[in-house]
Amino acid sequence: MKSEILWMIIGMGLVTYIPRMLPFLLFKGKELPPFLQGVLKNVPYATLGALIFPAIIFIQDGDIWYGVLGAAAAFITAFLGANVIVVVLGSIAVLALYSYLL
Repeated sequence: MKSEILWMIIGMGLVTYIPRMLPFLLFKGKELPPFLQGVLKNVPYATLGALIFPAIIFIQDGDIWYGVLGAAAAFITAFLGANVIVVVLGSIAVLALYSYLL
């Protein structure tokens, strides 16, 4: 392996590791304010929504019900307070059942 590639891999590893390590070092032993904790708790759901919403609008196979049913299942399970993994798996299960019934 060329040394340039090796140094590039090491550099990319550092650039990835440092932003993930800094919050642990800076906030070690400190409690975040409740408002900030609430905001950070909802970040996975906001990210999931940002990823799912364009797929609902630009559905490929022409059956808009895939998008509507998947979004409804995700919204309901998220509203009930389920974990993000449960939200995703619930949507997949509803769409698998819908595909099976067609």
